[in-house]
Amino acid sequence: MALSSSSVSMSPASPMRHRWLQLLVGIIAMVAVANLQYGWTLFVNPIDDRFHWGKAAIQISFTLFVLAETWLVPFEAYLVDRFGPRLIVGIGGVLVAVAWVLNAQANALPVLWLGGVIGGIGAGIVYGTSIGNALKWFPDHRGLAAGLTAAAFGAGSALTVVPIAEMIESQGYQAAFFWFGLGQGLLVLIMALLMRTPTAQETAAKVKPERQQTTREYTPLETLRSPVFWLLYVMFTMVATGGLMATAQLGPIARDYGVADVPVTILGLTLAALPFALSLDRVLNGFTRPFFGWVSDHIGRENTMFIAFGLEGVAILLLVSFAHVPALFVVLSGLTFFAWGEIYSLFPAISGDLFGSKYATTNYGMLYTAKGTASLLVPIGSLVQGATGSWLPIFLLAVAFDWAGALLAILVLKRVRARALAAPALAPSHVA
Repeated sequence: MALSSSSVSMSPASPMRHRWLQLLVGIIAMVAVANLQYGWTLFVNPIDDRFHWGKAAIQISFTLFVLAETWLVPFEAYLVDRFGPRLIVGIGGVLVAVAWVLNAQANALPVLWLGGVIGGIGAGIVYGTSIGNALKWFPDHRGLAAGLTAAAFGAGSALTVVPIAEMIESQGYQAAFFWFGLGQGLLVLIMALLMRTPTAQETAAKVKPERQQTTREYTPLETLRSPVFWLLYVMFTMVATGGLMATAQLGPIARDYGVADVPVTILGLTLAALPFALSLDRVLNGFTRPFFGWVSDHIGRENTMFIAFGLEGVAILLLVSFAHVPALFVVLSGLTFFAWGEIYSLFPAISGDLFGSKYATTNYGMLYTAKGTASLLVPIGSLVQGATGSWLPIFLLAVAFDWAGALLAILVLKRVRARALAAPALAPSHVA
């Protein structure tokens, strides 16, 4: 793998000035699909109150959404890299609208599940394309650009959570599904019309010594044959699993420790511990993505991974030790989210660094499926808790995953990149 150091040097008249508009377009598109995942929880109880299908059966729709949103991204990204973002993201916008309109009309579980699959496909198209476009337009600030884009998906739902909840309360969940589905889908369609990939002139780059980036454009097949891809995949899966196991069970953990409904006052704001923690977690989960992405642009991806993954392990260890203290439960759960959400900026950034810009959407799409793999491992947490009656083994497993990922980053991944940088340049890749 031939690598060279790199960062873009631009004159004020550079065509790359247009990239900030492209970054904004991707961010808005991500905000438009954020509620497909983060707003879903508002609909579960109203659906069950009407049809009495059971929450477990209703939540299958969410599981199908996550699987479709992650594992189909490589195929969708290939279409984007081949045909450009406008057509494919436009189709994604239609699917986003269709999914929630279908949910509004669903009077049988299979119809609701179908809505989850369709919504997952639409959201995956928007997510993969927006992140890929950020990587292509910002070779000099990949961490920051990917972080800002990913933050829009992590925190974008905050803009519409209250209006959706109010519409559900006043007009019913069907009206909320229908009108917000149409609105979100229309917004994606508008952003699709504005979205484009950069030309060769717009991405012409001069490289700074501190930036390690490939001078080749790796095709998806070449990426899959690269050992460093599978190292990244294992690290992504471990850290995602550890964070998901520690955070997905936040509600049950709060109730088991007896702090869920205890009032907590921080900086003059008083809320019950669990909703306070959920609100803080969502904010920090969004903020961490551009923050650690920006840090990685300056001190390196592996160094930042070591710091962030190590910090998450410490935060989880402290959380299991002090979860019985309401204020510390809120603060430490927030710290856990802050140290976890950055995986959605660091991994796309390093993927672009290692495998190039031309197929960045597809190559990161393949790596992003690690989130889907991790989601299948998360139920291990519930099984272990059920068998042992304790949350401690789950926390310790999450800590082990985080610290293993930190060590792999600093001891193995860093060495692989350095060795690749010192290797003789390879022949240019053959593009099909």
